[in-house]
Amino acid sequence: MKALEFEGRLDSEGNLRVPNELAVRIPKQQTVQVIVLVPESSEDDDWRRLSEQHFLAGYSDADSIYDAV
Repeated sequence: MKALEFEGRLDSEGNLRVPNELAVRIPKQQTVQVIVLVPESSEDDDWRRLSEQHFLAGYSDADSIYDAV
C-alpha cells in the first residue's frame, strides 16, 4: 500500500478535500483506506506528563539494577 500525505481542513459541511495533485494519483472507483490524524489537546499532554511523573516517582536509584536485566 502506498501513502499519500497532505494537510487539510473540514469545510463547513464536514467534507475533506483531496488536493488535485494527489487526487489524480488515486485510481477512480477504487476503494482506499483513509487515516485522519488530529492534534492532541494540551489537556491530553498534561495528563500524560502527570502520569509519567507519578509513575517515575515510585522508583529510586536502587531500582536501576533491574535496567540491566
